[in-house]
Amino acid sequence: MRRAATTWTGIGAAFAMWAAVTVASIDARGGPDQEGIVRPVPTAATVPAPPVALTTGTTATPATAGAAVVKQQPVAAGYTGDDVCLQCHEDQGSVNKTKHGRLANPRTPAANQGCESCHGPGQAHVDDDDKGKIIRFGDTKAEAREGNETCMSCHTKGAHALWDGSAHDARNMACASCHSVHSPKSPESQLKADTQTALCQTCHQQQAAKMRRASHMPVNEGKMECSSCHNPHGATNVKLLKVGNWLNESCISCHTEKRGPFLHEHAAVRDNCTSCHDPHGSPHERMLIAKPPMLCQRCHNHSRHPATVYDQTQLNNRSNRMLSRGCINCHSAIHGSNHPAGITLLR
Repeated sequence: MRRAATTWTGIGAAFAMWAAVTVASIDARGGPDQEGIVRPVPTAATVPAPPVALTTGTTATPATAGAAVVKQQPVAAGYTGDDVCLQCHEDQGSVNKTKHGRLANPRTPAANQGCESCHGPGQAHVDDDDKGKIIRFGDTKAEAREGNETCMSCHTKGAHALWDGSAHDARNMACASCHSVHSPKSPESQLKADTQTALCQTCHQQQAAKMRRASHMPVNEGKMECSSCHNPHGATNVKLLKVGNWLNESCISCHTEKRGPFLHEHAAVRDNCTSCHDPHGSPHERMLIAKPPMLCQRCHNHSRHPATVYDQTQLNNRSNRMLSRGCINCHSAIHGSNHPAGITLLR
């Protein structure tokens, strides 16, 4: 009995001590007063601190110092900062709405020196009466080379890795000829035109005209783009093809049923798909460069057939070799055959 009483006495003493500590902590934090209203007591964290000078020449309290640094990076020697640039180039401030203006991404120009990340230090440009001494992204040969080097200082991977020495680079094409950093019109890739097709056809007018023929790639319908087959920034082949090192590899990346290998191959198909097809468009079905049987007779003569397809008798009798699909009516396995008796590519 004495031991139990001693235990309860100890528990009571501990509870009394806990209650005293709790009341003291409430009073220290600003607990309820005599009227029952909680009145917070100011702490050291809420007391305003003296302004701290930033490297950008502005002042801010420690609470806002971090935000100020994010908005504007420290200005190095020879640089002026975006505020000075926008005093004259106010209409170029729209770059902040593009991917180049994302402050949260440390790889963007905005997260580094802003406008001067791409155009170079601007102090000499501000002091120059002729307003030179700055990197310009124009179409002249000198401006194209200097501007492209600036772009390639960041865009060196992926689709841009083969730009140096590519067909467009060899013709002194500037990145700014196709892309607009400040005011792009397309939702992707910051193009100067609304679509890839509209942009590419400004130079490649012949290919754009073929796209409007009866049989064509579904580019105008929006199912494909020029970049579905081509990489405008460079490739390992002469046609800037996106896939493979020669044309057939690019074609069979989609037309896999024509891939082969076949037991009996068609030499024209093995050599080049464009021996029979125009990849951009044609007035003939299946984008053929000529209509059968004239297409076939560019390589094959009539020696194994009863008569010439140009013979008057054949025309009057409406030979099956002159109608519909011509030679393909019989030789339907035109891309190759795996049949043991398919040496003539018969159906």
